[in-house]
Order: sequence, then C-alpha cells, then structure tokens
Amino acid sequence: MERSPGEGPSPSPMDQPSAPSDPTDQPPAAHAKLDPGSGGQPAGPGAAGEALAVLTSFGRRLLVLIPVYLAGAVGLSVGFVLFGLALYLGWRRVRDEKERSLRAARQLLDDEEQLTAKTLYMSHRELPAWVSFPDVEKAEWLNKIVAQVWPFLGQYMEKLLAETVAPAVRGSNPHLQTFTFTRVELGEKPLRIIGVKVHPGQRKEQILLDLNISYVGDVQIDVEVKKYFCKAGVKGMQLHGVLRVILEPLIGDLPIVGAVSMFFIRRPTLDINWTGMTNLLDIPGLSSLSDTMIMDSIAAFLVLPNRLLVPLVPDLQDVAQLRSPLPRGIIRIHLLAARGLSSKDKYVKGLIEGKSDPYALVRLGTQTFCSRVIDEELNPQWGETYEVMVHEVPGQEIEVEVFDKDPDKDDFLGRMKLDVGKVLQAGVLDDWFPLQGGQGQVHLRLEWLSLLSDAEKLEQVLQWNRGVSSRPEPPSAAILVVYLDRAQDLPLKKGNKEPNPMVQLSIQDVTQESKAVYSTNCPVWEEAFRFFLQDPQSQELDVQILYLDSSEICFPTVPGSPGAWDVDSESPQRGSSVDAPPRPCHTTPDSQFGTEHVLRIHVLEAQDLIAKDRFLGGLVKGKSDPYVKLKLAGRSFRSHVVREDLNPRWNEVFEVIVTSVPGQELEVEVFDKDLDKDDFLGRCKVSLTTVLNSGFLDEWLTLEDVPSGRLHLRLERLTPRPTAAELEEVLQVNSLIQTQKSAELAAALLSVYMERAEDLPLRKGTKPPNPYATLTVGDTSHKTKTVSQTSAPVWDESASFLIRKPHIESLELQVRGEGTGLLGSLSLPLSELLVADQLCLDRWFTLSSGQGQVLLRAQLGILVSQHSGVEAHSHSYSHSSSSLSEEPELWGGPPHITSSAPELRQRLTHVDSPLEAPAGPLGQVKLTVWYYSEERKLVSIVHGCRALRQNGRDPPDPYVSLLLLPDKNRGTKRKTSQKKRTLSPEFNERFEWELPLDEALRRKLDVSVKSNSSFMSRERELLGKVQLDLAETDLSQGVARWYDLMDDKDKGSS
Repeated sequence: MERSPGEGPSPSPMDQPSAPSDPTDQPPAAHAKLDPGSGGQPAGPGAAGEALAVLTSFGRRLLVLIPVYLAGAVGLSVGFVLFGLALYLGWRRVRDEKERSLRAARQLLDDEEQLTAKTLYMSHRELPAWVSFPDVEKAEWLNKIVAQVWPFLGQYMEKLLAETVAPAVRGSNPHLQTFTFTRVELGEKPLRIIGVKVHPGQRKEQILLDLNISYVGDVQIDVEVKKYFCKAGVKGMQLHGVLRVILEPLIGDLPIVGAVSMFFIRRPTLDINWTGMTNLLDIPGLSSLSDTMIMDSIAAFLVLPNRLLVPLVPDLQDVAQLRSPLPRGIIRIHLLAARGLSSKDKYVKGLIEGKSDPYALVRLGTQTFCSRVIDEELNPQWGETYEVMVHEVPGQEIEVEVFDKDPDKDDFLGRMKLDVGKVLQAGVLDDWFPLQGGQGQVHLRLEWLSLLSDAEKLEQVLQWNRGVSSRPEPPSAAILVVYLDRAQDLPLKKGNKEPNPMVQLSIQDVTQESKAVYSTNCPVWEEAFRFFLQDPQSQELDVQILYLDSSEICFPTVPGSPGAWDVDSESPQRGSSVDAPPRPCHTTPDSQFGTEHVLRIHVLEAQDLIAKDRFLGGLVKGKSDPYVKLKLAGRSFRSHVVREDLNPRWNEVFEVIVTSVPGQELEVEVFDKDLDKDDFLGRCKVSLTTVLNSGFLDEWLTLEDVPSGRLHLRLERLTPRPTAAELEEVLQVNSLIQTQKSAELAAALLSVYMERAEDLPLRKGTKPPNPYATLTVGDTSHKTKTVSQTSAPVWDESASFLIRKPHIESLELQVRGEGTGLLGSLSLPLSELLVADQLCLDRWFTLSSGQGQVLLRAQLGILVSQHSGVEAHSHSYSHSSSSLSEEPELWGGPPHITSSAPELRQRLTHVDSPLEAPAGPLGQVKLTVWYYSEERKLVSIVHGCRALRQNGRDPPDPYVSLLLLPDKNRGTKRKTSQKKRTLSPEFNERFEWELPLDEALRRKLDVSVKSNSSFMSRERELLGKVQLDLAETDLSQGVARWYDLMDDKDKGSS
C-alpha cells in the first residue's frame, strides 16, 4: 500500500435542494365527499346472525380470562399474568406498526405521482430520489416491464423453492425430513424501481448503475414440518435499498455484456410480517433480533464486499476477478478526538448534571470498529487508527457514531457521514466534522492508500510504518486476497459418508472461515477472503480443510512444509521393499513433536457484572452468583461459584497444553448460577498470538453482549526447558503461588512419542493381535489407534502430560489387543528422566511380560515461570512458606530470574520452624503482612487457623474478615471464603489495599475469625480476633507468623 502523493483541495459540501420560496404555496387540497345516505337504514343481518355475532364477541372476551384462571389454578403469582399480558400487548403493538407501515407504503406506490403532488411540502428525505437529485432518473418503463414479468418470476421462485431449496433443507437435518413449502406466492405487488442513477466515465469497459429499489409486497410463503405439526411463514414484507448493478466486461460480440454483477452498497432496510409459529418473532426484542439475523444472511450474500455474479456468455475469462475484485484502495482512519459533546449522565434523578463516557463506532460497509471508552469527558482524546478496504467509489460512506457508555442502554451523542470519493479526491483529509443528531464535532484524519501490484516499494513502506505510532493495531504494509474456488476428491467420512467440508484460513491471530458445503467431497465455495499484512516477509498463511461436526482435519496445509501444496506427489508405500528394513535404534518423530507450550490462565476477578437474581416474582432485585467457563484447545474449565457478588474474586489458576498453530482463541464466558438454567453474564475472546509471542498478557477484558461487566485475566506461556537445575526452585515457587481453589500447578511437561512395537505375543498361539497402547500419567490417559492383525504395530502417535511431582510420578504404558486383553506393560519412573541427558530417553523398552518391546521417546521439560511474582520480590522481601494466591501487581512488573533456590529454601526453613509457641485458648491465625513499595500496596495473606474454639455441638464454619482501621466502610473490608465444619481451616488467600506507606503505618489491621450462626440467620459468631498495629510491624520482611486470637475486649498480637 502506498500513500497518496499529495493533498487535493478540500471538497465542498454537497448542494442541497432549495426549499420552496413561497411559504404560501400549499399542496392541492384533497376533497372527500361523504354520502349521507337516503334516510333509510341499510339492510342488516337477521336475528340469528346478530345473536351469533354477540356470542362470538362474548366468547373472544371469555378466552382472555382463561390465562388468569389457569394461573390461579396452578398457584402462580399475578406477576406471570402481568408478564404475559405485557408480552401480548408488545406483540400486538409491533404487529400493528408493521401493518400500518405496509398499508402506507402500498398506498404510496399505488399512486406515486398523485401522492408526490400532495406531499411537496414534506422534507426531501421523504421524496423519491428522482425528485431530490437531478442525476437520478425516473424509470417507469422499467417498472412496467417488471410488473409484466412478475407472475412468471413467481412461477420460477415456486419451482426453485420446491425442487432445490426444500430438498436441501430436508437433507440438512433428520428432524426436517417432512419439510415442505405449502404455499409460494409473490403476490400482485411487484418490486418497484424508484430511481436509476448512471455513473458515466468510471471505466470504459463497464456500465455502472444504481437502482433505488422499493419492495412493499403481499408475498405469502408458508412452510410446514408435518412430523411436528409445525407451520410457519411470511405474509407481507418491505425491502428498501440501493442496488448497484455493474455490466462488465463489454465485449464486441452479442450480447455485448459479458456478465452482470449485483450488490447492495449499504445494508437495505427490512420489515417482515410473520405467520404461524413465526408469529413469535414479532415479540418485542425478538422482532429486531430476527430481522437482524435475516439481514446478516442477506449481507453475507449481497452486501459489499459480497456480490452476485451472473455470467451471460460461456467461458468467461477472469470470473474470480469479477466475483471478488481487488479493493479500490485502503483508507487509514485516524480517530483523533471529539469536542463539545453533550452531557448525558445525570445524578440524583436528574438534579445534578454530570458529563459523558464517550466512545465511537467507525463503519464502512460491513467493517466496524469500536474505540475505547473515555470516562467523564466531553472533549475525549482517542488517538486510535483503523484501516478499511474500499470496494466501490463512489457510493460507500464512512460513518462515525458517538455514544455515551451506560450500564443499561448507551446514549446517542451524534453521527457523521462522509463519501469515500472525497477522501480519494483529497488524498489526505484532516478536519473537524460536525455531528448530526447531537452537538459537538469529531476530529478525523483520513488517508487514501493506493494498492501496488509489485513489491518494489515494500521496504520503503515497512520503513515508514516502523516510525508510525498506531493503536490498537500496527499499520499494515499490504493486503492479501485469497480466492477459494473449489476442492476435489476429498476423503470420505467413516462408513463412506459424504463429508460437509469447510475451509479455515489463518494469518497470525486473524482467522476466517468459509461456508460449509453439505454432503459432497467435491465442494465449490467461490469465496474471497481478505487480510491486512503488517510484514508480508515474515507472515504465513495457514489453510485447513475441516469437516463440519467432526474433529477430523483433512489437509492441514502449512506453507513451507515439504509436499504441502503438491497434491500429486507420490508417497512411498510401507512394505514395498523386498528386503526388510533394518531395525531402527531411535524414534523419528515429526518436527512438531516436543514444541508444545503450557498456558497458565489466572482468572482473578470481575467488576460491574449485571444482576440476574430476582425474588418475589421479579419485584425484588438481587445480585448474581457468578462463575467463569473457559474453552481452549478442545478443553473446558470452570471456576467455583461466588455467591451474591457483582464484583467477585475467583483467584483460580488453570493450565492447558497449547501448540503454536495460528488463529487459536481462548473463549471465556461468565454465568450466574441458578437452580434451573444458568443466566448469561457476558463473554469475551482472547487471541493467543500475543501470549505465545511475548509470553505474558495481563488485561481487563470488557464482557460482550451484556450492558456492563469486565473480567481480569492473566495469561502466561511456559516453555519447557530440558534441564533439571531449576526444578527445585520451580517446585518451591509453585508452592508459593499455589491457590487453594486451584489444582496443584505443573512443574514439568512430559512429551511421549509412541512409534512402534515388535514381537508382541500372538493370539491363541498363532493369530496376530489387534494391538493398541494406553499411556497414563496420574489421572490423564491417551489411547493410540488400533492396528489390525500384526505383532509389530506402527502407531506414530504422540501425547503430552502435565507433571506436578516429577520425583514421584511415573509413565504407565499398557499394550492391549482388542478381544485378547493385556499383551504387556511398562512403568517408567520420571526420576529416570531427571538424570538423563537433556531429560530425554529414546530407545527400545522391554515389556514386563517378557515378550515384546516398544520403541518410544519420552522427554521432560521443566516449566519455569518468568512472571510468577516470586522472583521479582525475593531479592528484597520475604514470602510465606504456605501456598498463596498469585500477586496481581507483581505480574505486571519486569521479570527477574536471578533469585536463587537456596535463598528460597532458607526462607522456607525460617518460617516453618517447629519451635513455635502453643496456641492460645481461642486458637491462632497465620498471617503474612508486608508492603510492596513499587506498586504502593499493602498486602496481607491469610494462610489459615488452628485450634479454634468450638462452642456448640458441631464444629464452626469459619472465615476471616480483615478491616483497615480507623475506616470501617466496605472499601477497606476484605473477607476470605468460608470453610465448613473445621477447627483448623486452610485459606491461603491474598488481599491488597492501595495506599502510601506513610498512611499504612498510621493504620491498624483488624483480623476477625467468624462463623455463621445458623442457616437462616445473618448473624455471625465471633471466634476471636487480633489487631495488628502496622507501625510496630516490620512490613519489609513479609514473614508468615501465628497470632493468638483474643476476645473482643482484649485484642492482642502474637
């Protein structure tokens, strides 16, 4: 991409049509004459008809009372009745609005000229395009052609739906095998073309038309699934938009035009009237959602950059280029700032006016970007840069909308629109643009970047980009357009079933997927994919063909790998040589073996979650009981539930083995735990590219699809090291950063490559077995594939295991035959790997049965954390010996790896000295208190209690509450989790307070050990407390100590 060489003159605003000069001009009056009648009463229905009408009206009103009766019969509260009534009224309101809109639109299209004459006083926005814009022509002749063709188009649509669409729907799901179209009518109201605009002089080989279309039809399409007695359909719809039609290429032979391309430049507006079961889609909330989903489907087919191509001549050249042409250019949008925004935040029911928390949405076609939120600011400074691809000039518009972020619904602050043609004309456009629909201005700098077809200036562009500061993403140097055409002869699924193939394309952390083509091994996609490239010299495209609803990957194609793109290359067949090959001494794993990493995921806390719990039929608003679900690399994790808290602290650590495959994402979802169905509290995704490259990520992530909420995560990549020199230190560090709520942290990663076996025992003495192998470490197992009828199977499979205690764990191997049981086993203590060269053993192992050997490679890698926080702290402060939560502030600091294991061991010996005073009458609590000066935080770790007092028949349910005196508000209060029925609870939880050291020395830490009195009571029983004067405590050492608990009247120390 190359920047435009110079700046043109600033474009002038578009001339607007002038208003009528004579204010007295009025539209022609429309007179309606009423017929007063002739004095006699019209003939009415008979007595029987009147009685039937009265009974029918009475029956309808009686039906309204049935829900009320049923609610009382089953004992439901009145809230359910009111909710159902509100739902019905909302549905009725949406339905009436749609019917009114359809009637008004039909009336307008029935007699456009007369209504136009009557409504000349209306704004230009309400007039047809041919009235407002002189270059838009009225095409009534075209509408007459469409009206005459319309019935035949309806016949074609009926045939298409019945013969093509319906069989495809029936084949897509076994539950839809009785799906049929029972009625297909396009109605009598044809599509109308309100205006036609021709763009002359764009290109000589093409004709460019913009059709302003409006369809207000009485279409009726009914479908039925007979198996489930389900009927649904559409009765009436509206569709309005600008359809661009491109006639290209122009050729010197009939039919002169080689192909027709059609697409919507912007999303059209859609309104649908539903029937049958789909009536439910007219419920408020579902109505907009259903229309949005349908518009997304239309956008994926007919909105830029997607287009419909209809070739008119056979053997048309460059069909891919016509279907997915290269973008016309790139616009680099610098969203700099805004000023003079309106204030939307109100306090004390509007009596006190605040400011706003603005953010901006930047759109171009289907490309959308969202800026960060600037809190409490009417003149925000964003300083963000986005890059968008421009496909059509003129026509496409840059749109910027500014909103005020709120917990419920964001307030609109204004919008601006700008045609991309002005940016192309100016080259560089830097200006303040007024916001329409609000007040204030937004500052944009827009640069037009041209696309070059050669790499002559690539180094110059890369050098220029290195000096450009851009966020949230670095500037791009090129774009890559991939046209996916088709595939042939893909392998069938098990049972010779036709697959449902799709393609996944990835460049670093950007992954795009094709549509799935059902039931074929020769799919045709005809799709284009576009990527921004920061450095084309170092980036790679990863292409994988996947089968839908299957974990099978057919062809992973990695550039640069031998034979990756050579489909016709022949591979040698095993056993083709007459002479048996010599027995190998070592394994031959592929290049990817042993390259895995361990991702350590620390789920810390969340803030501002939405409240989902409701009581008394929704009249009383509660809180939420949140928990977190994680999905990565085919594995799922779930945190514990924090009860009744919108700002929960989980402080849990999860570990998962990951590879370096690009495009991986960590999926995070937050839920509210309920008795029936858990409520959704938000989701977010984290790309692993940054973590795998830098090794560490610490961020607050905004939860999506909910009004408010954010989640604090820390991710660290642990790379295995082939040396045991740091193992002791790793074990000690893991004991320090271990959290009580998480599983024991891994100290090493074991990678096993199972290549082959030989001389396995035969079945019944003569028949070869069907062997497979099972690898087990602790609770984790891996089973290889089964090789049919051989005593010398070749598996060529690998597995990885997280190792927590390498000194005592072992690898258990069993070779079994299907139907024959155990053929042999092997137990390999991992302590043997710790003394091996490079922590690796690669050789033949004899099975315990005495018959048979296996060739495998087992290698161990020590997982050394560079961001645990212990190393960064060990050179200046001491730590507790007990396991504790990871320290948030230390993760963010620079890594220090110079701490020594002897220093940690010395500290552990010091704090775990057995020469401790016996516990007092109320018991003791173990605390670590120190001040972390770099982050200006006071840190306290509650390790546990011992010898607590038991007042009743049952042991207490203790927890520890901490308070920084003299403040007694919730801001300084901290509380551990509660332990059930124990006198010696273990907590190992960390708490922090942000305050200067001099202020911390003026405080006292009040520590109370409490227990719940009963299940139904909110009262708490005090088991004992201790008060630490921080001025008399050495906050630089951070040593864990036992403190005697005292009564409330006598608060002491150790």
